[in-house]
This record gives sequence, C-alpha cells and structure tokens, in this order.
Amino acid sequence: MKYYIIVGEASGDLHASNLMKELLKKDPQAEFRFWGGDLMQAVGGTLVRHFKDLAFMGFLEVIMNLNTILSNIKFCKKDILKYKPDALILVDYPGFNLKIAEFAKKNDILIHYYISPKIWAWKESRIHRIKRDVDFMYIILPFEVDFFEKKHNFHVNYVGNPLLDEIANRNPIDKKLFRKENNLSTKPIIALLPGSRTQEITKMLSIMLKMSPKFPDYQFVIAGAPSQKLSFYQSFIPNNDIAVIENKTYDLLSESYAALVTSGTATLETAIFKVPQVVCYKAGTITYNIAKLLIKNIKYFSLVNLILDKEAVAELLQDELNENRLELELKNILSSNGREKMFEEYFELEKKLGGIGASKRTAELIVENTIK
Repeated sequence: MKYYIIVGEASGDLHASNLMKELLKKDPQAEFRFWGGDLMQAVGGTLVRHFKDLAFMGFLEVIMNLNTILSNIKFCKKDILKYKPDALILVDYPGFNLKIAEFAKKNDILIHYYISPKIWAWKESRIHRIKRDVDFMYIILPFEVDFFEKKHNFHVNYVGNPLLDEIANRNPIDKKLFRKENNLSTKPIIALLPGSRTQEITKMLSIMLKMSPKFPDYQFVIAGAPSQKLSFYQSFIPNNDIAVIENKTYDLLSESYAALVTSGTATLETAIFKVPQVVCYKAGTITYNIAKLLIKNIKYFSLVNLILDKEAVAELLQDELNENRLELELKNILSSNGREKMFEEYFELEKKLGGIGASKRTAELIVENTIK
C-alpha cells in the first residue's frame, strides 16, 4: 500500500520512523512519501519537505511566516492528490495537519492520526474537526482515553507510549568510551536539554548555564538538537568550557546524574531514563499571555506531572525560572532524599505508561483499518 505521512518536528520524525519500520513488517510492499526528517529518510521512501523548514514556534512567528505556511499547505494538498495514497498518516503537528485532514476527508482519503493534538490543554474546540475529519486516532498518553471517549464520545486507540520502545531498543553505550570521545571528565554529568527550536534555546540555555559555576563538582553538558549547528550553542558558552554533544541525547541521558529540561517530550524521555530533573520553560511575554488565555483546566505543563496527576518533578515557568529558584531545585534533585523520592515517582510513571510495543500495535491497526 501507499502511505503519505506528515511530521512537523524532531520527535515526530523519531516516532514516524519507527512506525514506518513496523509498517514494512506488516506490509512489505509499503511505499512511503512524507514530510519529515533524516530518521524517516533512513527508513526509505521520498522526502518531500524537511521538518526543519516547517517548525514555526509562537504566535508572532507563525504570523510572520504565514505566507510560507499557506504555501506549504497548498503544495501539500496538490502533492497528496498526485500521489493518491491508500492512507494518510498525520503525526501530531495539529496547526498544519488538521487543515490537511479536512482536505483529505473531502477527497475520500483515509486518515490515520498518530499522537493526538493536545486539545486537552488548549483549543479543545478542535475536537469537532477531529470527529468530523479523522477516521482513526492512535493516542500515546493514558489520560487521553477518558478525555476523548468519556468527555467527547470519540473512539480512540491507546497504543502505549513509543518512547518506551525507542529507549528500550537502543544499543547501550560504552560509558568510558563515551566520555573519552566527548572529552568529558569523570565528574557526574548534569545534562542540559534546552529544546530544539531556536527560540526555545535562546530563552532557556543562558539561565541553565548560570548553574555551572554554582556546582563545581559536576560537569554540565548540552544536548545538541539535530536542527541546530554547533556554533549556535557555542555562542552561549562564555569560555567554551562546557561540552556540546550533538544528536546523542539518549546516550547523554544514559550517563547523566541529573538534568535541566525544557518542557516537552524530553521531560518524559528523561524520566524513562530515571534521571532526576527540573523542568523549565519560558516563552515570550506576548506568546505567554495569549497562551494563558487559551490554556484551561491544566494543573501542570510537563508530561511527567500530567500523566501522574501530581507534581512529581519541579516545574519552573516564566518568572519562576530564575537563577535562585533553579539553583534551589537543582540542589534538591542532587540530594539523596530528593533523588530517592523522584525515583519512586518514575517507577509509578512507567507502570501508568504500560509496556513496550506502541509502534508495532499502531502499525498493525493502521494496516488492518486501511484494508477494511
């Protein structure tokens, strides 16, 4: 069968690449055409657009790049019609993908949505478009089942969380070699995960780096995202005395003692690696104030706390993300009591997520539902 897949960011590229591998096992003749990244391209098929050219973050940036976004949507619609896929697979990225879903539905193209838009956090009104346009929804967060099925009477398939697969299936590193290759000392590592988008990193990394001189017994290491150049990270480092490890976030987390993490998928990844963390987020003032008006009934902003429905990890948002507060929370997760409590929370989290096999289950359902 022919599959057209649309992804808009790095995490989607990772999840979609593993889904493609599983689809090939179920459907060896599968053909792929996609908007995605390097990981998807490595599986095979035709890359139409790279997610690096699609990631616009924040209200102002979207407005400034509106012509590009509209042009991409127009091209995508034409490309889908020309390709004539048996199934369209949309991966998160709702601002773009829900517009494509509406178009595809009108053209009788079967729509599978993998990793639901977070409408439980904001823009809940999108449920009407989802119920109208999406044929099959595959969700990865356990609390979303009640939201969709009980609150909105829309059937979804909970497939488990693909991060469990991706972390469980990775090759273990040689820790001594890892440190040697990256010129790291024997000091415990505090990983800095400042996000993948330019705006996020600019907001977050400077304050994270202020912790380095306050904790001289640890070495701070930046996890470089595939979408950014090394020189960009180095521009934030005063004396080039902090290492940047590019495209090896999982390797870095597997050897880390603690982490400062920008809110998002990375908070869940850090928790699965059992690394104590402080979650950080700071947006532009205008973007934050607009978001405050739109986001309702959400007690937490990190995935770890949302899944557990309690503050298991410290969340520092906007003005709370300051030098004094960050130092205090970092001291806590470096203490034996703070670490022990967080490990207990992480074990509870893993139980709620369920076992491995999300990509396999999703692929099986997509093939089964497409053939019907």
